[in-house]
Amino acid sequence: MADDLPPPIVVTGKRVKKRTLAAVLGSPLAAAMLFVIIPREESGRKVDATVQQDGSVQIKHIAGKQYLKVYLDIVGVPTACDGITKGMKLGQTYTEAQCNEKLEEELVAHAEPVIQCIPELYGRPYQAVPGVDLSFNIGTAGVCKSSLVRFWRAKQWKAGCDWLIKFNKAGGREIRGLSLRRRRLQEVCYTGIVAGKTPENLEARVKAVR
Repeated sequence: MADDLPPPIVVTGKRVKKRTLAAVLGSPLAAAMLFVIIPREESGRKVDATVQQDGSVQIKHIAGKQYLKVYLDIVGVPTACDGITKGMKLGQTYTEAQCNEKLEEELVAHAEPVIQCIPELYGRPYQAVPGVDLSFNIGTAGVCKSSLVRFWRAKQWKAGCDWLIKFNKAGGREIRGLSLRRRRLQEVCYTGIVAGKTPENLEARVKAVR
């Protein structure tokens, strides 16, 4: 069942109306999960995320390093915050609030194309989250040109979840970190569609991936 859809944020004045991640995905739960998962996977930090009635998100940093200053990642791309590369230049520094805002902008930018190419994900938090996480990691084209579209458009949910592990390579070789990330997201994906994999034991299942 889809989560209740919150109303979009309406900003008065000359600013354009802002569409929230919860509205894009049709699920406040999916939005909250992504705001926790992306910082964990991209930066190794722990945060708490709460979706408000209007769809906005409050993020609280709990533990782990915050990358507020732009650095070069392992392939030499200027990066900051939680894996954000768009518009980043060496020498720039951001506040925690600015990083949170950029994270939401990037999540919306990656979620919208995924929902467009796989509309069946709308309102399905446990499958939408892996789809958007994958889009954030490999790009929207990588998701929308993959077999995930065929599986999930046909509502073959488990087949799509199984397929996620295929995206564990970089430069033609398997990367352990990517394999672990995909396996964690598979546990999210299987929730509610595989016997015994429930929302109640999701956290324990994710933590058990080693």
